[in-house]
Amino acid sequence: MFRFLKEKRRRALREKPFPDQWVTWLNHNFPVYTRLSEQDRKELHGHIHVLLNEKRFEGCEDLEVTEEIRVTVAAQACLLLLHRKTDYFPSLHSILIYPEAYVAETEEVDPSGVVTEFDDDRTGETWEQGSLVLSWDDTLEGGRDLEDSYNVVLHEFTHQLDLENGEIDGVPRLDSKERYASWTRAFNDALKRFQKEVERGKPTLLDPYGVDDPGEFFAVAVEGFFEMPADFKRIYPDVYNELSAYFRQDPAAWSSANN
Repeated sequence: MFRFLKEKRRRALREKPFPDQWVTWLNHNFPVYTRLSEQDRKELHGHIHVLLNEKRFEGCEDLEVTEEIRVTVAAQACLLLLHRKTDYFPSLHSILIYPEAYVAETEEVDPSGVVTEFDDDRTGETWEQGSLVLSWDDTLEGGRDLEDSYNVVLHEFTHQLDLENGEIDGVPRLDSKERYASWTRAFNDALKRFQKEVERGKPTLLDPYGVDDPGEFFAVAVEGFFEMPADFKRIYPDVYNELSAYFRQDPAAWSSANN
């Protein structure tokens, strides 16, 4: 009964009119939006309404979370939901927004057990306890620039998709055992190649941050998949095919004719 009522409420939210001002903000702050077909934009509008209704946005360091901030973040996150059955990032409850990159107290433990504490500058992070953190300056920069393969919102919300199977390990919930096998093979091969390129100091399409582990590589791969799809498909064709099947989208085929 609860599931039925939740879906009924969500259907009503998805059918709400999408304000013209919101469209203006998305055209300016998230130009990927202009590449989408009219049908995909309409679907995206519905998802945005649901996400804004179900997630709590909180400003940090005296940032006022405006409607523009909420809509801009939600649109980028909801790009990951098109064409798929979704429960809208079920483990996520709150989205914390800093005005700019922020400092987090961090600790590392070396193999001998020695703990080192330090301050780490961050633009975003995902917490398994139900919160996600973003820098608004970096959200704008990443959303507006389609030539850098960098988008902090896509990155952190990809971690949320990754969490849907219990942990951030670079493998989201997939449709079949066969899909898990092909996904693991494609991503493992690409990550090994990517790590070698970064070690050698070669320029890479993706953010070198992705060398850290499979979860981070999955997140930076999604950034490249949506922002620079033609280059990404050429360099990582097997990973592109896996992401295209998972998201049920083919960004490399998007055309300015959709505008």
